[in-house]
Amino acid sequence: MDHYIKQFPRSRLKKFTLFKWADELDSLGRIQDLFDCYEQAVELFPTDEVIVNSMGEHLFRMGFRDEAAAHFHKALKLRPDFPEAKENFYRVANWLVERWHFLMLNDHGRNRKYQLAIQRAVQEGCSTVLDIGTGTGILGMCAKKAGAREVYACELSKTMYELACEVVSANGMADSIRILHMKSLEMEIPKDIPTRVSLVVTETVDAGLLGEGIIESLIHAWKHLLLPPPVICICNSAPSQTGRVIPGGATVFGMAVECQEIRRHHRLCVSAVGGLDLEAVREIRSPVSCSVDADESAEPYTTERLSRLPGGFTALTGPCRMLDIDFNNVQELESLCSRKVMRLRVPVTQEGVVDALAVWFQLHLDQENSISTGPQENTCWEQAIYPVQSLAHCSVKRNDELLLEVSCRDAYLRLCCVAIVRDGQMFHLDSMEEEDYSTVALPNPEVDLCSALASLQTRHDTVSNMFTLECSEIALLNNVNYHNSFRMAVEKLLTSLRSSREMQASEVSSSEPFYMLDVSEGFSVLSLLTARLGQDSGSSLVQAYSSVEKDQHQALLRLLAQSNGVEESALQFWLSHVEDDSAVLQRPASEKLWSAIVLDCIETCGLIRQRLMEKATLARCLLEDGGRIFPERIVIHGLLVESDTLLQESAVQGTDPTLGFNIAPFINQFTVPVHVFLDLSTLECTHLSDPVELFTLDLMNSSANYISRGIRVRVSAPGKVTAVPFWYQIYLDADLTVTTFSQDSHWKQAAVVLQCPLVVNTGDWVQLTIQLHKSSISITAVREEAVTADDATAEEEPVPMDHPQGGLC
Repeated sequence: MDHYIKQFPRSRLKKFTLFKWADELDSLGRIQDLFDCYEQAVELFPTDEVIVNSMGEHLFRMGFRDEAAAHFHKALKLRPDFPEAKENFYRVANWLVERWHFLMLNDHGRNRKYQLAIQRAVQEGCSTVLDIGTGTGILGMCAKKAGAREVYACELSKTMYELACEVVSANGMADSIRILHMKSLEMEIPKDIPTRVSLVVTETVDAGLLGEGIIESLIHAWKHLLLPPPVICICNSAPSQTGRVIPGGATVFGMAVECQEIRRHHRLCVSAVGGLDLEAVREIRSPVSCSVDADESAEPYTTERLSRLPGGFTALTGPCRMLDIDFNNVQELESLCSRKVMRLRVPVTQEGVVDALAVWFQLHLDQENSISTGPQENTCWEQAIYPVQSLAHCSVKRNDELLLEVSCRDAYLRLCCVAIVRDGQMFHLDSMEEEDYSTVALPNPEVDLCSALASLQTRHDTVSNMFTLECSEIALLNNVNYHNSFRMAVEKLLTSLRSSREMQASEVSSSEPFYMLDVSEGFSVLSLLTARLGQDSGSSLVQAYSSVEKDQHQALLRLLAQSNGVEESALQFWLSHVEDDSAVLQRPASEKLWSAIVLDCIETCGLIRQRLMEKATLARCLLEDGGRIFPERIVIHGLLVESDTLLQESAVQGTDPTLGFNIAPFINQFTVPVHVFLDLSTLECTHLSDPVELFTLDLMNSSANYISRGIRVRVSAPGKVTAVPFWYQIYLDADLTVTTFSQDSHWKQAAVVLQCPLVVNTGDWVQLTIQLHKSSISITAVREEAVTADDATAEEEPVPMDHPQGGLC
C-alpha cells in the first residue's frame, strides 16, 4: 500500500481525498463544512479546473445555480476542452446569461428605436443618464454616443455586470460610463452617484410588462435618483431642469384564444389513459393561475410565442385595451397596485373554447418611437399567457361577452376571466357545471339556496380532489398514446414472465409477485398502471413501487388507485423503503430482483438525462431473468436545416444589429451549441435533408453501444446548413415505440447549432460525427464534394464510424 501511494501522483491523491471527503460531508448534510473544504482547496489550487468544476457540481445540487454556472464557466476558461465542465456549463448557462439576451441584441428594430428616443432626450437637455438593468450596456452606450455628459449604469447579475464592463471598455467608453454592481433600489446619492440624473433608461420589462419589477424600480428612481418631472407653471419663470423616463409609458392589450397546445399543458383533457380511469380527480391544473384561491407561489402567467404554437390558435375576441401606464407619473405608479380590480366586458367574435387570455403591450419610448410585442410582430418578446382553468369547459358563442378582471398585485399584472355574459345572463366560471351552460335555467332563489347547502356538505370532499401538477406533467398525463403503448408493452412482458415461471414451476412459486419500480422524474402513473394490470390478470400479482416523493403526488396516486380498484398494498412509494434517496436503484428485497424498471430517459427540454447510461448499467444488474428496462432502446434521429431563427436565438450576429457597438465577441462566450425546448413542427427553417438515424442507445445491451459514430447525409435542397435538430424514437420493446416528435408529446426537441454553417447544393454529402460523452451529445459537420450516382446509392445508409466499444459507462 505504501508503495502504491508513493507511485500515485501527490496532486491526484489530494484531489481524490478531497472528493471523497466532500461526498462524505454531503451525505452527512454538513454543507457549510463542505463549502469550507472546497474554498480552502480552491485557495491552494486556484487553477485546477477539476476542483473548480467539482465545487460547481456541489453548488448546483444545493440549488445555487448562478454560483454553480460561474464555477463551470471558470473551469472551461482554465481548460476549454474539459468535457465534464463543458457538459455542466451547457446545461446551466441559461442562469448566467439568459437566452433572450441574444434575441434582444439581434433585434435591430428594437435597438434602433431605443437609440432614437435616447438621442432625442439628450438633444432636449437630458445630459445625465442612469441605465437601470444595463445588461450588456448597450443603452448606456447609446446615451454616451448621443452626447450625454455623465452616464451611469447598474446591473445586479455579477456575470452581466462583468460582461458590461468588458463591453464598455472594448468600445472605448470605460472612462465615461460608470457601471455599478447593485440593484437600483439600493442606490443612494451621493454615495453611489453624485447627483440626481435627468434621464433614466430601462428595459426591465418581461412578456407581462411588469414582471421584472419596473414599477418598484421607477418609483424608487423618481423619489431618490431622478430630477423631478415637469410641472405646469402659470408664472413666466424659466423651468428648472427636470427628469424623464424612457420608456415613457405602455399600453397593455389582450384577447381570448382557443389553443389545444395551451390547454393540454394546463388542464387534464382526457378521462382515461392506459386503462386507468381518471374521473375521480375533480381537477388537475397547472401552477399558473390568477384565481383568488391560487397558491401564493403560483405564477400568474406563462409565456409563449403565439405564432409558433403547434396547431396554431384561434382568436375568440378582438384585441382589447386592458391598461395604460404613464412611467413619468410617479403618483400613477404608486397608485397602480392599490387600485380596485377593474372589470372589462369583451365581446366574443368567434365561437370556440376559451383556453387562455393572451397579453402583449406597446412600449411608448417617447412621442415618436414605440415598440409592439404583439403576436403579429417579429420582435424578441413572447406573449404572456393567462390560462383559463375553470371547472367548466369555457365554451363561448358569437355575441357573448367575457367578463375580465384586471389588477396589479405583487408587481404582477393579473388578468382573470371570471364570467360569461349571454343574453343578459351572467354565468360565473367558478360555479358552472361541466355540461353546456347554455341549457342552464334562469336564476331561481330557492334552487340557488338548495345548491348552496348541498355545496357546503360536499365541499370538503370536492376540494380534496383538486391537484396541481407542473405543465409538463399535465401534458404527459394527457398523452394517451404513450400510456396505451406502455400498457401493451408491460402486458407482453408479464405474459412472457408468467410463461417462463410456469415452465419453472418447481423452482419459482406461481404466486410470487412481479416487482416493478418506476423511477420517473416528477409525477408518473406508470407504477399504478402496472399494478392495475397485475390485478386484471387474475394470476400473479404485481408489486409496483413509485419513486414520487411529493405528498400531493402520492395523494393523487392513492386516490386513483382507490377509484380504479387497486389494492393499497399493490402500490407503494419506494423512497420510504430506502435509507439513501441518492441510491434509489436497489433490490426490492435482499433475495428478490425487479421484473421491470422504468427509467426516465429524456428531459422535457429535449436532452438525454444525465447519468442515464450509468443508471441503465445498474438497473440491468437488478433485473430477474427475462426482466426488462423500459424503454429498452432509444434511437436518435435528426436532419439538416437552414434556420436563421436558431442563429438569432443562439448568438449575436455581428455588429449590425447592435448599432455598430462591439458586443458579440463578449456575450457569445456564453453561447451554447445545443438549443433546447425547440418545437421543430413550427420552427422557421428549410429542411436540407431527409431525417436520418444519428445514434442508438441500447439500455438492455451495453455491448451494442458505441461512443462515437460517423454518418454521411445527402443534401436534398440547396442552402446553408446552420443546425441539426434531433429527437428520439423510444422503443418500449422491439415492436412498440413512441416518438418525442409528435403533436401529443410532452417532450420538446433540441438542435445542435453549427459554429460554422455549411453552404451546400442538392446532391452534396455532409459528414456528421456524433459523439456522446456521458449524456451530452455533440455533432460536427463537414461538407464533402458531390459524388456520382452509383456512389450515392451505395453510401446512402449511415455507416458507423467506430465499431461498438462496449458500454458507455
